Amino acid sequence: MSEGVGGYNQHDALKQRLRGLMVRIKRVEWQRILVSASALVGAVVVWQLLAMYQFNYIISFENIPTPVVVFEQFLKLIVTEEFYLHIGASLQRIGIAFTSASIMGVIVGIFMGRSRIFHDIMMPYIEILRPIPAVAWIPLAILMFPTEESSIIYITYLGTFFPVVLNTVHGVEQTPEALVRAAKSLGAGTKSILWHVILPGALPSIMAGLAIGMGVAWFSLLAGEIISGQYGIGYFTWNSYTLIEYPNIIIGMLTIGGLGTLSTYLVRQASKPALRWQEHKE
Repeated sequence: MSEGVGGYNQHDALKQRLRGLMVRIKRVEWQRILVSASALVGAVVVWQLLAMYQFNYIISFENIPTPVVVFEQFLKLIVTEEFYLHIGASLQRIGIAFTSASIMGVIVGIFMGRSRIFHDIMMPYIEILRPIPAVAWIPLAILMFPTEESSIIYITYLGTFFPVVLNTVHGVEQTPEALVRAAKSLGAGTKSILWHVILPGALPSIMAGLAIGMGVAWFSLLAGEIISGQYGIGYFTWNSYTLIEYPNIIIGMLTIGGLGTLSTYLVRQASKPALRWQEHKE
């Protein structure tokens, strides 16, 4: 009986320690959230003071609207149809370009990672084209494609493709060759090795490339919209500058930041089920 009671006491003590650990973890998470929120609030307060007192030393806040003015203008914009048309146009372009570039980037990256000849053929093109900024592609894209819409999507596609393909190559090359040989010795074919050995091993790197690619996609998209677009949040932001609508400039910038952050977060959340095996391993 004493051993049984002792066992129950140990079990209860373990449960208490686990509860205490969970409470501490949640407390740390809330502390981190509070620190991040405080940093954002502090930035808004500094912005308000600099704009309100028209700070002018090295950088000028004389024409920068205060957060209060921007928020008031934002409340007016969110009830207009045009604002959502701009957002919808940008989201549609991002969706088409990111999806197609991700699929192609993963496929090309796998072939490059597994074939030395294909790697040697493709890598010079990637290394030469990758450093070219999105803005530099705009004149050529306009000449190559029949519509401004397709040229903007192409520029966005390039921004996504390179991070995805390079991260995929890295992930495939990091897959231990011993695992591939072991699978072959057990009778696994090329298709089985790809799906059950190479892809699982490369997934963390691929998912990181997708998250990076989403951020670069927004940067590339906005460059295209500013130069050649007629709709989109990038066009809205630049057009606000030409019309001297300064609050709308900041609203456009913050909308871009919010959409980019949200889309990257969604990509990372979507990747978690595929990487669940890592959590069990840890």
